[in-house]
Amino acid sequence: MELHIIILTAGKGTRMCSKIPKVLHKLGGITLLEHILITSKNLFPNKLHIVYSDQNSIIQNYFKDENINWVKQNEILGTGHAIMQVLPYLSTNKSIRVLILYGDIPMINISTLRILLEKSAKYDLGLITANFADPSGLGRIIRDDIGNIIEIIEHKNTNCIQRNITEINTGIVVTSSQILQEYLPKLQNNNNQLEYHFTDIISMMVKDQKSIYCFPVQDEFEVSGINTRNQLSTLERIYQNRISFDLMSKGVTILDPNRFDVRGKLIICTDVIIDINVICEGTIEIGNDTIIGPNNFLKDVKIGKNVIIKANCVIENAIIGDNCIIGPFARIRPNTFIESDVKIGNFTELKNTKIGKKSKCNHMSYLGDASIGENINIGAGTITCNYDGFNKYQTIIKNNAFIGANTTLIAPLKIGGNAYIGAGSVITKDTPDNKLTLARARQITLKEWKKNKQKNS
Repeated sequence: MELHIIILTAGKGTRMCSKIPKVLHKLGGITLLEHILITSKNLFPNKLHIVYSDQNSIIQNYFKDENINWVKQNEILGTGHAIMQVLPYLSTNKSIRVLILYGDIPMINISTLRILLEKSAKYDLGLITANFADPSGLGRIIRDDIGNIIEIIEHKNTNCIQRNITEINTGIVVTSSQILQEYLPKLQNNNNQLEYHFTDIISMMVKDQKSIYCFPVQDEFEVSGINTRNQLSTLERIYQNRISFDLMSKGVTILDPNRFDVRGKLIICTDVIIDINVICEGTIEIGNDTIIGPNNFLKDVKIGKNVIIKANCVIENAIIGDNCIIGPFARIRPNTFIESDVKIGNFTELKNTKIGKKSKCNHMSYLGDASIGENINIGAGTITCNYDGFNKYQTIIKNNAFIGANTTLIAPLKIGGNAYIGAGSVITKDTPDNKLTLARARQITLKEWKKNKQKNS
C-alpha cells in the first residue's frame, strides 16, 4: 500500500520570539524538522510533502537537497487549511495512506508510528492521543459513555467541563487519501480563531459511522510540541537524559546525566567513564575503558581504547589512538592524527598534525602542519612556524628526535632521526640525523647598563 507523509511547518512560531523558523531550532544539535525527517524516512514513504509558508521559506532552502514535495500555504488558516494545500498531489485512491506529522513534535518514536500504521490499517482513520498532567492549550478528546471518540475540541473552544479533560489530541493522524478528499472540503471556519481545524473531520466521520482507531501513548514527552524556548529547554534535557540512560544500560558510566550533552551521533564502547560537563557534537567514537574528564568539548572525534582525556580540552575532527593521555587544557584542532601511547599535555595546541607512537608534547607548545615521528620528545614552549603570511609549510621531525624547550621551528623544515635540538634555538634549516644542533645568539652582559630609576609619584 502506498504511503504519503505530510509534515506541517507553516505555523508562525511567534512564541519562540525568534527570526529563525521554529522548526529550525535545534534539539540535541539537530533541527526539530530534521528529527521528523529522519523518522519519516525510516517509514519509507512513497512521497513526502512539507507544507510551509512565506514566513518560513527559509526552511525550503535549508533542506533543498532533500527529495521533498514543498507545498506552500499562502495564508495561515489552520491545520485543516494546511492539509488542503496537499490535496492536488493526492489521488482519491483509497489504497493511498496518508500520515500527518508536525515539524515541532520532534521526539515521536518510529515504533509508535509503526504501531499506529499497523493497528489502524482496517480503520478509516487512526490517531494518537496522550494524557497530559497539564493539557492547557491542547485539543481535548471527547468520548461518549462507552468510550468511543466522538469529537475533538480545540482548547480555545472548550467549556469549563471540557477543560478538565486530560486526554489530548496529538495531531498525529493516519487516514486514506480518499477520506481527506471527501472531508477536508467540508471544513468550516466558524470558530473563535476563524481557522479550518483538521480535527473537525472527526465529528463528521463519526456522524457518517466511519471507523476510528485510537492509540494512546504513555509518554507525554514523545508527543509534546514545542512552541516556546522554555518547552524546547525542557525537551532538550529529557532528550539528553534518555541518551544517557541508554548508554548507561550498555555499560557506560556517566557521572551526572544532567551535565552531559550529545549533539549528534555517539558510538561508544563499554566501561567508558564520562565526567561532568562533557559536550559531544557531530560523530563521536569512543573505545573501551576510556576516561573523558570534566569540561571537555568533542566534535567529530574518534578516540581509541584506554585513553585519558583530562579536564578542559577542546578536540575537533581528530583521531586519537589507544593508550593516549591528552590534557588538561589541550586543544586538538582539525586533521590531527595521534597514534597510540602519545602524551599531549597542558596548554598544547595541535593542528593538521600527525604524531607517531610514544611521542610526547607535555607543555605549552604549538604544532601546526607537522609530521612528528615516533618516540619524540617535544620540549615546553616549542612552536612550528608554519605560516609566512601567504602560505602554509610543513615541519617534519623524524623518529627519536629530542626538541629542547622554547624551540622555534621555521617551516619548511626537516629534523633528522635521533637529532637533538638545543633549548632556546631558532631552527631555519634542515638538521642532520644523530647530531646536536644549536641556534642561539651569544650571551652578553652590558656592564654600562643601569636601571632607570624614577621617583614614585
